Amino acid sequence: MAYVARLKKEYKERIIDALKQEFGYKNVMEVPKLKKIVVSRGVGAAVADKKLIDHAVEELGIITGQKAVATISKKDVAAFKLRKGMPIGAKVTLRGERMYEFLDRLVTTALPRVRDFQGIRATGFDGRGNYNLGVTEQIIFPEINIDKINRINGMDITFVTSADTDKEAKSLLTELGLPFKKN
Repeated sequence: MAYVARLKKEYKERIIDALKQEFGYKNVMEVPKLKKIVVSRGVGAAVADKKLIDHAVEELGIITGQKAVATISKKDVAAFKLRKGMPIGAKVTLRGERMYEFLDRLVTTALPRVRDFQGIRATGFDGRGNYNLGVTEQIIFPEINIDKINRINGMDITFVTSADTDKEAKSLLTELGLPFKKN
C-alpha cells in the first residue's frame, strides 16, 4: 500500500466533514483545499556574493525535502547595483504529499521552537483565501544544523488554498493545525 501523509488522511476523513457542516456545502468539491505551499527567501546580499544563493538553495532543499530554484531579478535597479537576470533569492513550490509533510513538520516541530511563541497572526490573508507567514529564523527547523549555517535568515511561507474568502481559508488552516492567535 502506498504511503499517505498524516494530514492528507485527516483532511479526507475529518476536515472535509467539519467544513461541510460549518459552511453548509452541499458538494464535496465545494470544500476548500490546500493547493500548494511556496517557501521563498530573498537574499539581497547575493548581489555582492554569489555563494549566498547556493547556501539559500541548499538550506531550502534541506528544510522542504525538494530542490529549490534560484529566483532572478526582472529588471535593473541602479541604487542596489542590481542587473536584470542576477540571482537574488530562492524558492520551492510544494504540492501533494510533500506539501502535507512540510505542513505537518511546520506545525508540530518548527513553530513550537520559536521563542515566546503565542501563535501566528491572522492578518496575513490576502482577501482571496491565501495566507502568508513570515519566519524570522531558519534554525527553528530541526533539519538545519546550527553549526553549518553562515548567517541567520528568515523566509516567507505562502499557503495557497482554493477557498473564496479569508474566513473559509482561516477555518481550513485552523483545522489543518495552524495555531492562530486568539484575539
